[in-house]
Amino acid sequence: MASKVMDLIYWKDTERTGMILTGLVVGLLSLFQLSVITVLSTVSLAVMCFTISVRIYYQVLYILNWGDGEHPFKSYLDLDISFSGEEADRYMQKAIVMALSAVDSLKGLFFVGNLLESIKLLVLMYLVTYLGDLCNGLTLLIISVIAVFSLPLFYQKRQEQVDIFIAKIQAHIDNVKDTFHRLSHGGGPPPDPTPGGAKPKTQ
Repeated sequence: MASKVMDLIYWKDTERTGMILTGLVVGLLSLFQLSVITVLSTVSLAVMCFTISVRIYYQVLYILNWGDGEHPFKSYLDLDISFSGEEADRYMQKAIVMALSAVDSLKGLFFVGNLLESIKLLVLMYLVTYLGDLCNGLTLLIISVIAVFSLPLFYQKRQEQVDIFIAKIQAHIDNVKDTFHRLSHGGGPPPDPTPGGAKPKTQ
């Protein structure tokens, strides 16, 4: 199942990925004007009308001896999406561990277990309020869907350039973090990283 999802994300089957991406984006855009119930029911009706029409068409071809009578959606019907008992338990345990870890991290942030980390969250939430004024959650969801189907493929094709760009950004972030760290500890020049570097003079 996971491999099929990755095939969709990396456009291994261009036609299928294009249909799924278009359907998701159009469905989400429809939510700007219509309710979730209306969108879901309309999409379900459209899908059912299409699949029933195709099924009848293939059946008519078989009756007229123009087809082999094979079910047009057999590959979808045979798709195994079930989990064994052990797999279900393993995924459930992972989900519980991740949920508890997230709660523990949020507890430390909201109750100021680490002052610097809590300040970072405060600044992030403040910036998110400005993001909320610019767009709503549905817009972010649409952008996220498009990003899922575009960024992995872009990274695969431009991996070297992207890695260099990310390394530069990470270097700037590390410099800023180092500056704040030194300021929080009374300032002063950064230590000399070379072995046997110059020691600070004592008076």
